[in-house]
Amino acid sequence: MAFSLPEEELMNSGHLACQGCGAALAMRYVLKALGQKVVLCIPACCWSIIDGQFPYSSLDVPIFHCAFETAAVSASGVKAGLEMVGDTETTVVAWAGDGGTFDIGLQALSAVAERNDNILYVCYDNEAYMNTGIQRSSATPYGAWTTTTPVKHFKERPKKDIDAIMAAHRIPYIATASIGYPEDLFRKAKKAKEIEGTRFLHIYAPCPTGWKSRPEDTIKLARMVVQNATFPIYEIEWGEKYTLNIKLKEKKSISDYLKIQGRFRHLTKKEIASMQEEVDRKWERLLSLVNSSREKDQIPS
Repeated sequence: MAFSLPEEELMNSGHLACQGCGAALAMRYVLKALGQKVVLCIPACCWSIIDGQFPYSSLDVPIFHCAFETAAVSASGVKAGLEMVGDTETTVVAWAGDGGTFDIGLQALSAVAERNDNILYVCYDNEAYMNTGIQRSSATPYGAWTTTTPVKHFKERPKKDIDAIMAAHRIPYIATASIGYPEDLFRKAKKAKEIEGTRFLHIYAPCPTGWKSRPEDTIKLARMVVQNATFPIYEIEWGEKYTLNIKLKEKKSISDYLKIQGRFRHLTKKEIASMQEEVDRKWERLLSLVNSSREKDQIPS
């Protein structure tokens, strides 16, 4: 029997997301996994707008809107407060975009992870500061157009490896996921809910507005990025054990993925080839980490 997501909806119609918004789907799927006993801490990001204008909300769970750089520590404080009054069951979630995670909120996230505070941190990654006008973040990939990296001066640095940074903190659980694979995302959110300590969930969430892509291509992009290994799907436990969740029998080229995004339209064949080399290099490194983890498991204790 095929797996299907629960029918219960904790996200309602009437939200303010753009057409084809990947971040909206990310929230919908994660809430299905976590259930109603959740408190969300949301900093400045697309989701601070998507939810709706006070006193209205598109979500059926409590939300604490916090400052841009404070999602992780706000969640840590909410969790401590709940535990003081005897509530140990509510899952406290810091829910932030890539700008509030990779850049502005990284200091707070690192502090929470170093202490192994008992929260779930979710980064929905649309690869730029989309809410404030499509400015580049350190999650923006090489070659991408943004309003602060125009075509003649496109971003020349690679995307920051936030998952490796979090792995260096040796927290219990890190996972990547894509809205193009909702069952995998649901399973990982469900798993993270049951783990004590800091959990980090990194979700790939296409943005048609900022990527100059068609809204109907959102899911297509969210699957292509996994199939060409630009955004591999894997888990890391305690910073050491790597598990690849979606294996690729035949890794596809990135060219078709780039073609349907206007933000990459200016790239030359040479620049695309350079991007492909970087994807291949990172993929081989990940496979090496996965294989190394398997070898360690086979060593008798």
